[in-house]
Amino acid sequence: MPLPYIPEEITVHLGPPGSDAQNVTLSFPDYIKNVASSEIYPTWPENAIRANIYAQISFALNRVYTEWYRSQGYDYDITNSTAYDQYFVQGRDIFDNISQIVDEIFNNYLVRQGSVEPLFAQYCSGTTVTCEGLSQWGTVELAEQGLTPYEILTYYYGDDIDIVRDTPVSPNLGSYPGEPLRLGMANEDVRMLQLRLNRISTNYPAIPKIWPVNGYFDQDTENAVRTFQQIFGLTVDGIVGKATWYRVAYLFAAIKRLSELSSEGLSLADVTAVYPEQLELGMRGEGVQMLQYFLAVIGNFYEEVPIIAIDGIFGPETESAVIAVQKLFGLPVTGSVDEETWDQITSAYLSILGSLPPEWENAVILYPGRFLLEGMRGDDVEQLQNMLSVLSTVYPQIPNITPDGIFGPRTEEAVLAAQNLFGLQPTGAVGTPTWAEIARQYMTVVNGQRVADGQYPGQPLMVGGQGGG
Repeated sequence: MPLPYIPEEITVHLGPPGSDAQNVTLSFPDYIKNVASSEIYPTWPENAIRANIYAQISFALNRVYTEWYRSQGYDYDITNSTAYDQYFVQGRDIFDNISQIVDEIFNNYLVRQGSVEPLFAQYCSGTTVTCEGLSQWGTVELAEQGLTPYEILTYYYGDDIDIVRDTPVSPNLGSYPGEPLRLGMANEDVRMLQLRLNRISTNYPAIPKIWPVNGYFDQDTENAVRTFQQIFGLTVDGIVGKATWYRVAYLFAAIKRLSELSSEGLSLADVTAVYPEQLELGMRGEGVQMLQYFLAVIGNFYEEVPIIAIDGIFGPETESAVIAVQKLFGLPVTGSVDEETWDQITSAYLSILGSLPPEWENAVILYPGRFLLEGMRGDDVEQLQNMLSVLSTVYPQIPNITPDGIFGPRTEEAVLAAQNLFGLQPTGAVGTPTWAEIARQYMTVVNGQRVADGQYPGQPLMVGGQGGG
Protein backbone atom coordinates (compact mmCIF):
# COMPACT_ATOMS: atom_id res chain seq x y z
CA MET A 1 0.00 0.00 0.00
CA PRO A 2 1.17 3.56 -0.54
CA LEU A 3 2.19 5.63 2.45
CA PRO A 4 -0.55 7.74 4.10
CA TYR A 5 -1.23 11.30 2.99
CA ILE A 6 -3.43 14.15 4.22
CA PRO A 7 -6.48 14.42 1.93
CA GLU A 8 -7.24 17.85 0.58
CA GLU A 9 -10.92 17.15 1.25
CA ILE A 10 -12.98 14.65 3.22
CA THR A 11 -16.64 13.69 2.69
CA VAL A 12 -18.78 13.31 5.82
CA HIS A 13 -22.09 11.44 5.95
CA LEU A 14 -24.48 13.28 8.31
CA GLY A 15 -25.94 10.15 9.83
CA PRO A 16 -25.19 6.52 10.68
CA PRO A 17 -23.66 4.29 7.97
CA GLY A 18 -26.20 3.34 5.32
CA SER A 19 -28.76 5.94 6.37
CA ASP A 20 -30.54 8.27 3.96
CA ALA A 21 -28.65 11.38 5.02
CA GLN A 22 -26.79 14.23 3.35
CA ASN A 23 -23.07 14.12 2.51
CA VAL A 24 -20.87 17.17 3.11
CA THR A 25 -17.44 17.65 1.54
CA LEU A 26 -14.98 20.09 3.10
CA SER A 27 -11.24 20.57 3.56
CA PHE A 28 -9.56 18.16 5.97
CA PRO A 29 -8.35 20.91 8.36
CA ASP A 30 -11.86 22.43 8.48
CA TYR A 31 -13.30 19.00 9.28
CA ILE A 32 -10.87 18.50 12.18
CA LYS A 33 -11.62 22.01 13.50
CA ASN A 34 -15.34 21.18 13.49
CA VAL A 35 -14.86 17.83 15.23
CA ALA A 36 -12.56 19.30 17.88
CA SER A 37 -14.91 22.23 18.51
CA SER A 38 -17.83 19.77 18.81
CA GLU A 39 -16.16 17.25 21.11
CA ILE A 40 -13.85 19.15 23.47
CA TYR A 41 -13.80 22.49 25.27
CA PRO A 42 -11.58 25.45 24.31
CA THR A 43 -11.01 26.18 28.00
CA TRP A 44 -9.19 22.88 28.56
CA PRO A 45 -5.39 22.97 29.06
CA GLU A 46 -3.62 23.32 25.74
CA ASN A 47 -1.78 20.00 26.11
CA ALA A 48 -5.10 18.22 26.58
CA ILE A 49 -6.52 19.94 23.50
CA ARG A 50 -3.48 18.95 21.43
CA ALA A 51 -3.62 15.32 22.57
CA ASN A 52 -7.29 15.11 21.60
CA ILE A 53 -6.71 16.70 18.21
CA TYR A 54 -3.87 14.25 17.44
CA ALA A 55 -6.28 11.40 18.18
CA GLN A 56 -9.05 12.97 16.05
CA ILE A 57 -6.69 13.48 13.09
CA SER A 58 -5.35 9.94 13.31
CA PHE A 59 -8.86 8.43 13.59
CA ALA A 60 -10.07 10.29 10.49
CA LEU A 61 -6.95 9.45 8.48
CA ASN A 62 -7.39 5.77 9.33
CA ARG A 63 -10.87 5.89 7.80
CA VAL A 64 -9.50 7.58 4.68
CA TYR A 65 -6.38 5.39 4.36
CA THR A 66 -8.19 2.07 4.78
CA GLU A 67 -11.11 3.34 2.63
CA TRP A 68 -13.30 1.78 5.29
CA TYR A 69 -16.60 3.10 3.94
CA ARG A 70 -15.74 3.49 0.27
CA SER A 71 -14.57 -0.13 0.10
CA GLN A 72 -18.09 -1.10 1.24
CA GLY A 73 -19.68 0.82 -1.63
CA TYR A 74 -20.48 4.06 0.20
CA ASP A 75 -19.71 7.45 -1.37
CA TYR A 76 -18.22 9.04 1.76
CA ASP A 77 -15.14 8.73 3.97
CA ILE A 78 -16.59 9.00 7.48
CA THR A 79 -19.90 9.55 9.29
CA ASN A 80 -20.86 11.97 12.05
CA SER A 81 -22.39 9.18 14.14
CA THR A 82 -20.49 8.90 17.43
CA ALA A 83 -21.45 5.23 17.61
CA TYR A 84 -19.07 4.66 14.71
CA ASP A 85 -16.99 7.78 14.11
CA GLN A 86 -16.55 11.38 15.28
CA TYR A 87 -19.04 14.12 16.11
CA PHE A 88 -19.42 16.69 13.32
CA VAL A 89 -21.97 19.52 13.36
CA GLN A 90 -22.55 21.17 10.01
CA GLY A 91 -22.28 24.96 10.14
CA ARG A 92 -21.14 25.22 13.74
CA ASP A 93 -18.83 27.98 15.06
CA ILE A 94 -15.14 27.13 15.44
CA PHE A 95 -13.17 28.15 18.53
CA ASP A 96 -10.18 30.38 17.71
CA ASN A 97 -7.59 28.55 19.81
CA ILE A 98 -8.68 25.18 18.43
CA SER A 99 -8.49 26.55 14.88
CA GLN A 100 -4.94 27.77 15.45
CA ILE A 101 -3.78 24.43 16.87
CA VAL A 102 -5.35 22.49 13.99
CA ASP A 103 -3.65 24.74 11.43
CA GLU A 104 -0.37 23.91 13.14
CA ILE A 105 -0.70 20.10 13.44
CA PHE A 106 -3.36 18.93 10.94
CA ASN A 107 -0.68 17.11 8.91
CA ASN A 108 0.62 15.11 11.88
CA TYR A 109 -0.83 11.76 12.94
CA LEU A 110 -0.21 8.78 15.24
CA VAL A 111 1.23 5.40 14.28
CA ARG A 112 2.10 2.29 16.19
CA GLN A 113 5.87 1.76 15.99
CA GLY A 114 6.63 -0.67 13.18
CA SER A 115 3.34 0.05 11.41
CA VAL A 116 2.48 2.31 8.52
CA GLU A 117 -1.24 2.98 8.77
CA PRO A 118 -2.56 5.89 10.90
CA LEU A 119 -3.50 4.57 14.33
CA PHE A 120 -7.20 3.87 14.80
CA ALA A 121 -7.10 6.21 17.79
CA GLN A 122 -10.29 5.14 19.52
CA TYR A 123 -11.51 7.52 22.22
CA CYS A 124 -14.57 8.45 24.25
CA SER A 125 -15.69 11.08 26.74
CA GLY A 126 -14.53 9.09 29.77
CA THR A 127 -17.60 10.18 31.73
CA THR A 128 -20.87 9.17 30.08
CA VAL A 129 -19.04 6.65 27.88
CA THR A 130 -15.85 4.72 28.59
CA CYS A 131 -13.77 2.71 26.13
CA GLU A 132 -10.43 1.00 25.59
CA GLY A 133 -8.72 4.08 24.15
CA LEU A 134 -8.31 7.71 25.16
CA SER A 135 -10.54 9.38 27.76
CA GLN A 136 -11.22 12.95 26.66
CA TRP A 137 -11.92 14.22 30.18
CA GLY A 138 -9.03 12.13 31.47
CA THR A 139 -6.65 14.14 29.28
CA VAL A 140 -7.57 17.25 31.25
CA GLU A 141 -6.42 15.74 34.54
CA LEU A 142 -3.19 14.47 32.97
CA ALA A 143 -2.47 17.86 31.40
CA GLU A 144 -3.04 19.54 34.75
CA GLN A 145 -0.42 17.17 36.18
CA GLY A 146 2.06 18.60 33.66
CA LEU A 147 2.10 15.81 31.05
CA THR A 148 2.95 16.76 27.46
CA PRO A 149 0.58 15.83 24.58
CA TYR A 150 2.82 12.88 23.66
CA GLU A 151 2.94 11.66 27.27
CA ILE A 152 -0.84 11.87 27.45
CA LEU A 153 -1.17 9.85 24.26
CA THR A 154 1.26 7.16 25.43
CA TYR A 155 -0.65 6.93 28.72
CA TYR A 156 -3.70 5.74 26.77
CA TYR A 157 -2.28 4.07 23.66
CA GLY A 158 1.00 2.68 24.99
CA ASP A 159 4.68 3.59 24.80
CA ASP A 160 5.05 2.19 21.27
CA ILE A 161 3.43 5.06 19.38
CA ASP A 162 5.08 7.75 17.30
CA ILE A 163 3.88 11.03 15.80
CA VAL A 164 4.43 11.27 12.04
CA ARG A 165 4.94 14.91 11.13
CA ASP A 166 4.65 17.09 8.01
CA THR A 167 2.73 14.53 5.97
CA PRO A 168 2.15 15.55 2.32
CA VAL A 169 -1.28 16.81 1.28
CA SER A 170 -2.83 15.17 -1.80
CA PRO A 171 -6.23 14.98 -3.53
CA ASN A 172 -8.49 12.29 -2.09
CA LEU A 173 -9.03 10.35 -5.32
CA GLY A 174 -9.44 6.88 -3.88
CA SER A 175 -7.14 3.94 -4.54
CA TYR A 176 -8.98 2.42 -7.51
CA PRO A 177 -6.63 2.76 -10.52
CA GLY A 178 -9.33 4.15 -12.81
CA GLU A 179 -9.26 1.23 -15.22
CA PRO A 180 -9.65 -2.52 -14.72
CA LEU A 181 -6.50 -4.53 -14.05
CA ARG A 182 -6.12 -7.57 -16.26
CA LEU A 183 -3.71 -10.15 -17.62
CA GLY A 184 -0.55 -8.61 -19.11
CA MET A 185 -0.65 -5.30 -17.24
CA ALA A 186 2.30 -4.14 -15.13
CA ASN A 187 2.23 -1.31 -12.62
CA GLU A 188 2.25 -0.48 -8.90
CA ASP A 189 -1.51 -1.04 -8.64
CA VAL A 190 -1.02 -4.67 -9.69
CA ARG A 191 1.67 -5.05 -7.06
CA MET A 192 -0.66 -3.66 -4.37
CA LEU A 193 -3.34 -6.10 -5.49
CA GLN A 194 -0.88 -9.00 -5.27
CA LEU A 195 0.21 -8.01 -1.75
CA ARG A 196 -3.36 -7.80 -0.53
CA LEU A 197 -4.46 -11.08 -2.11
CA ASN A 198 -1.49 -12.88 -0.57
CA ARG A 199 -2.45 -11.65 2.90
CA ILE A 200 -6.11 -12.54 2.38
CA SER A 201 -5.07 -16.02 1.22
CA THR A 202 -3.65 -16.72 4.69
CA ASN A 203 -7.23 -16.63 6.01
CA TYR A 204 -8.74 -18.08 2.83
CA PRO A 205 -6.21 -20.76 1.76
CA ALA A 206 -8.21 -21.68 -1.34
CA ILE A 207 -6.78 -18.50 -2.89
CA PRO A 208 -3.38 -19.45 -4.36
CA LYS A 209 -0.30 -17.46 -3.35
CA ILE A 210 1.19 -15.14 -5.96
CA TRP A 211 4.95 -15.16 -6.48
CA PRO A 212 6.83 -13.10 -7.25
CA VAL A 213 5.01 -9.99 -6.08
CA ASN A 214 6.45 -7.81 -8.82
CA GLY A 215 3.58 -5.80 -10.26
CA TYR A 216 3.08 -8.03 -13.31
CA PHE A 217 -0.45 -9.36 -13.82
CA ASP A 218 0.52 -12.88 -14.84
CA GLN A 219 -1.48 -16.11 -14.96
CA ASP A 220 -0.89 -16.81 -11.26
CA THR A 221 -2.37 -13.41 -10.42
CA GLU A 222 -5.39 -14.03 -12.62
CA ASN A 223 -5.95 -17.43 -10.99
CA ALA A 224 -5.85 -15.82 -7.54
CA VAL A 225 -8.31 -13.12 -8.67
CA ARG A 226 -10.72 -15.70 -10.11
CA THR A 227 -10.67 -17.74 -6.90
CA PHE A 228 -11.24 -14.58 -4.83
CA GLN A 229 -14.17 -13.57 -7.03
CA GLN A 230 -15.70 -17.03 -6.76
CA ILE A 231 -15.42 -17.12 -2.95
CA PHE A 232 -16.96 -13.67 -2.47
CA GLY A 233 -19.77 -13.85 -5.01
CA LEU A 234 -18.32 -11.52 -7.65
CA THR A 235 -18.32 -11.96 -11.41
CA VAL A 236 -15.63 -14.57 -12.08
CA ASP A 237 -13.70 -13.07 -14.99
CA GLY A 238 -10.16 -12.68 -13.60
CA ILE A 239 -10.39 -8.93 -14.19
CA VAL A 240 -10.11 -6.48 -11.30
CA GLY A 241 -12.74 -3.84 -11.83
CA LYS A 242 -14.00 -1.43 -9.20
CA ALA A 243 -16.17 -3.99 -7.38
CA THR A 244 -13.36 -6.54 -7.08
CA TRP A 245 -10.75 -3.90 -6.19
CA TYR A 246 -12.76 -2.49 -3.29
CA ARG A 247 -13.86 -5.92 -2.07
CA VAL A 248 -10.17 -6.86 -1.86
CA ALA A 249 -9.44 -3.57 -0.05
CA TYR A 250 -12.24 -4.18 2.45
CA LEU A 251 -11.21 -7.78 3.21
CA PHE A 252 -7.54 -6.79 3.54
CA ALA A 253 -8.31 -4.03 6.05
CA ALA A 254 -10.73 -6.24 7.98
CA ILE A 255 -8.36 -9.23 8.21
CA LYS A 256 -5.44 -7.10 9.37
CA ARG A 257 -7.80 -5.18 11.69
CA LEU A 258 -6.40 -1.91 10.33
CA SER A 259 -9.47 -0.06 11.59
CA GLU A 260 -9.21 -1.33 15.15
CA LEU A 261 -7.12 -0.14 18.06
CA SER A 262 -5.69 -3.69 18.27
CA SER A 263 -4.63 -3.59 14.61
CA GLU A 264 -2.29 -6.27 13.32
CA GLY A 265 -0.48 -3.37 11.70
CA LEU A 266 0.71 -2.72 8.19
CA SER A 267 4.49 -2.90 8.39
CA LEU A 268 7.12 -1.92 5.85
CA ALA A 269 7.69 -5.64 5.38
CA ASP A 270 4.16 -5.79 3.93
CA VAL A 271 5.36 -3.65 1.04
CA THR A 272 8.90 -4.95 0.62
CA ALA A 273 10.30 -8.47 0.47
CA VAL A 274 7.39 -10.95 0.42
CA TYR A 275 7.84 -14.58 1.45
CA PRO A 276 7.77 -16.55 -1.83
CA GLU A 277 7.38 -20.18 -0.75
CA GLN A 278 9.38 -22.73 1.25
CA LEU A 279 12.86 -22.75 -0.28
CA GLU A 280 15.06 -25.81 0.06
CA LEU A 281 17.91 -27.82 -1.42
CA GLY A 282 17.63 -28.36 -5.17
CA MET A 283 15.29 -25.46 -5.93
CA ARG A 284 16.00 -22.76 -8.50
CA GLY A 285 14.57 -19.40 -9.47
CA GLU A 286 14.10 -15.78 -8.54
CA GLY A 287 13.10 -16.55 -4.96
CA VAL A 288 16.36 -18.45 -4.43
CA GLN A 289 18.32 -15.64 -6.05
CA MET A 290 16.78 -13.05 -3.72
CA LEU A 291 17.52 -15.28 -0.73
CA GLN A 292 21.15 -15.62 -1.80
CA TYR A 293 21.49 -11.87 -2.23
CA PHE A 294 20.25 -11.26 1.31
CA LEU A 295 22.49 -14.00 2.70
CA ALA A 296 25.55 -12.64 0.87
CA VAL A 297 25.05 -9.20 2.43
CA ILE A 298 24.42 -10.66 5.89
CA GLY A 299 27.62 -12.68 5.51
CA ASN A 300 29.61 -9.47 5.23
CA PHE A 301 28.42 -8.39 8.69
CA TYR A 302 28.16 -11.70 10.57
CA GLU A 303 31.28 -13.85 10.44
CA GLU A 304 29.19 -16.90 11.37
CA VAL A 305 27.42 -16.71 7.97
CA PRO A 306 29.51 -17.74 4.94
CA ILE A 307 29.43 -15.47 1.88
CA ILE A 308 27.89 -17.37 -1.04
CA ALA A 309 27.50 -16.98 -4.80
CA ILE A 310 24.26 -15.56 -6.20
CA ASP A 311 23.35 -18.03 -8.96
CA GLY A 312 19.69 -18.81 -8.31
CA ILE A 313 20.45 -22.45 -7.40
CA PHE A 314 19.78 -23.69 -3.85
CA GLY A 315 22.87 -25.85 -3.45
CA PRO A 316 24.90 -27.07 -0.46
CA GLU A 317 26.58 -23.64 0.00
CA THR A 318 23.22 -21.90 0.26
CA GLU A 319 21.99 -24.58 2.65
CA SER A 320 25.06 -24.04 4.86
CA ALA A 321 24.43 -20.28 4.94
CA VAL A 322 20.78 -20.85 5.87
CA ILE A 323 21.80 -23.20 8.69
CA ALA A 324 24.29 -20.59 9.93
CA VAL A 325 21.54 -17.94 10.04
CA GLN A 326 19.17 -20.29 11.83
CA LYS A 327 21.80 -21.07 14.47
CA LEU A 328 22.74 -17.38 14.80
CA PHE A 329 19.18 -16.24 15.47
CA GLY A 330 17.97 -19.23 17.47
CA LEU A 331 15.65 -20.69 14.83
CA PRO A 332 14.97 -24.40 14.20
CA VAL A 333 17.99 -25.69 12.25
CA THR A 334 16.51 -27.27 9.12
CA GLY A 335 18.57 -25.85 6.24
CA SER A 336 15.33 -24.95 4.45
CA VAL A 337 13.67 -21.53 4.47
CA ASP A 338 10.20 -21.42 5.96
CA GLU A 339 8.35 -18.16 6.60
CA GLU A 340 9.95 -17.66 10.04
CA THR A 341 13.45 -18.03 8.62
CA TRP A 342 12.61 -15.78 5.65
CA ASP A 343 11.29 -13.06 7.95
CA GLN A 344 14.45 -13.20 10.07
CA ILE A 345 16.73 -13.05 7.02
CA THR A 346 14.86 -10.10 5.46
CA SER A 347 14.69 -8.34 8.84
CA ALA A 348 18.46 -8.70 9.28
CA TYR A 349 19.03 -7.46 5.73
CA LEU A 350 16.78 -4.41 6.16
CA SER A 351 18.50 -3.58 9.47
CA ILE A 352 21.87 -3.65 7.69
CA LEU A 353 20.43 -1.55 4.87
CA GLY A 354 19.31 1.10 7.34
CA SER A 355 22.65 1.34 9.15
CA LEU A 356 25.42 0.90 6.61
CA PRO A 357 28.86 1.93 7.95
CA PRO A 358 30.64 4.83 6.18
CA GLU A 359 33.22 2.53 4.58
CA TRP A 360 30.46 0.90 2.54
CA GLU A 361 29.32 4.19 1.02
CA ASN A 362 31.59 3.94 -1.98
CA ALA A 363 31.77 0.15 -2.08
CA VAL A 364 28.24 -1.08 -2.76
CA ILE A 365 24.68 0.13 -3.29
CA LEU A 366 22.32 -2.41 -1.80
CA TYR A 367 18.96 -3.52 -3.16
CA PRO A 368 16.25 -1.49 -1.34
CA GLY A 369 14.15 -4.56 -0.54
CA ARG A 370 11.20 -3.93 -2.85
CA PHE A 371 10.47 -4.30 -6.56
CA LEU A 372 10.62 -1.02 -8.42
CA LEU A 373 8.46 -0.40 -11.46
CA GLU A 374 6.57 2.32 -13.31
CA GLY A 375 4.36 4.44 -11.08
CA MET A 376 6.50 4.12 -7.94
CA ARG A 377 8.23 6.98 -6.15
CA GLY A 378 10.89 7.38 -3.50
CA ASP A 379 14.55 7.75 -2.66
CA ASP A 380 15.29 4.25 -3.93
CA VAL A 381 13.81 5.16 -7.33
CA GLU A 382 16.03 8.26 -7.43
CA GLN A 383 19.04 6.13 -6.49
CA LEU A 384 18.25 3.77 -9.38
CA GLN A 385 17.92 6.76 -11.71
CA ASN A 386 21.27 8.14 -10.57
CA MET A 387 22.96 4.85 -11.41
CA LEU A 388 21.29 4.65 -14.81
CA SER A 389 22.20 8.27 -15.53
CA VAL A 390 25.88 7.55 -14.89
CA LEU A 391 25.76 4.36 -16.95
CA SER A 392 24.20 6.28 -19.85
CA THR A 393 27.39 8.34 -20.12
CA VAL A 394 29.30 5.12 -20.82
CA TYR A 395 26.74 2.94 -22.59
CA PRO A 396 24.97 4.86 -25.37
CA GLN A 397 22.28 2.16 -25.50
CA ILE A 398 20.93 3.44 -22.17
CA PRO A 399 18.96 6.69 -22.57
CA ASN A 400 19.91 9.54 -20.26
CA ILE A 401 17.32 10.34 -17.59
CA THR A 402 16.89 13.08 -15.00
CA PRO A 403 16.76 11.68 -11.46
CA ASP A 404 13.52 12.89 -9.84
CA GLY A 405 12.42 9.94 -7.71
CA ILE A 406 9.50 9.15 -10.02
CA PHE A 407 9.54 5.87 -11.97
CA GLY A 408 8.01 7.06 -15.23
CA PRO A 409 8.11 5.75 -18.83
CA ARG A 410 11.58 7.21 -19.46
CA THR A 411 12.99 5.35 -16.44
CA GLU A 412 11.34 2.14 -17.60
CA GLU A 413 12.92 2.65 -21.02
CA ALA A 414 16.36 3.02 -19.40
CA VAL A 415 15.81 -0.09 -17.26
CA LEU A 416 14.79 -2.14 -20.31
CA ALA A 417 17.88 -0.96 -22.17
CA ALA A 418 20.12 -1.92 -19.24
CA GLN A 419 18.46 -5.33 -18.94
CA ASN A 420 18.95 -6.03 -22.64
CA LEU A 421 22.54 -4.79 -22.51
CA PHE A 422 23.53 -6.85 -19.46
CA GLY A 423 21.75 -10.06 -20.44
CA LEU A 424 18.88 -9.81 -17.96
CA GLN A 425 15.23 -10.64 -18.51
CA PRO A 426 13.78 -7.48 -20.14
CA THR A 427 10.80 -6.70 -17.92
CA GLY A 428 11.23 -2.98 -17.24
CA ALA A 429 10.90 -3.71 -13.50
CA VAL A 430 13.78 -3.81 -11.04
CA GLY A 431 14.05 -6.80 -8.74
CA THR A 432 17.12 -8.21 -7.05
CA PRO A 433 18.96 -9.46 -10.19
CA THR A 434 18.50 -6.21 -12.13
CA TRP A 435 19.40 -3.98 -9.19
CA ALA A 436 22.49 -6.04 -8.36
CA GLU A 437 23.79 -5.93 -11.93
CA ILE A 438 23.06 -2.22 -12.44
CA ALA A 439 24.76 -1.45 -9.11
CA ARG A 440 27.76 -3.61 -10.06
CA GLN A 441 28.15 -1.92 -13.44
CA TYR A 442 27.67 1.50 -11.85
CA MET A 443 30.39 0.91 -9.22
CA THR A 444 32.74 -0.35 -11.95
CA VAL A 445 32.26 2.87 -13.87
CA VAL A 446 32.53 5.13 -10.80
CA ASN A 447 35.63 3.41 -9.44
CA GLY A 448 37.20 3.42 -12.88
CA GLN A 449 36.71 7.18 -13.15
CA ARG A 450 38.38 7.95 -9.82
CA VAL A 451 41.93 9.17 -10.30
CA ALA A 452 44.67 10.25 -7.97
CA ASP A 453 45.65 13.91 -7.75
CA GLY A 454 47.59 14.86 -10.85
CA GLN A 455 46.88 11.53 -12.60
CA TYR A 456 45.92 11.75 -16.29
CA PRO A 457 42.44 10.23 -16.52
CA GLY A 458 42.88 9.02 -20.10
CA GLN A 459 40.25 9.06 -22.85
CA PRO A 460 36.55 9.00 -22.00
CA LEU A 461 35.47 5.38 -21.58
CA MET A 462 32.94 4.31 -24.21
CA VAL A 463 31.50 0.82 -24.55
CA GLY A 464 29.82 0.00 -27.82
CA GLY A 465 30.67 3.36 -29.40
CA GLN A 466 33.54 5.58 -30.45
CA GLY A 467 35.66 7.46 -27.93
CA GLY A 468 35.76 11.22 -28.11
CA GLY A 469 38.79 13.50 -28.16
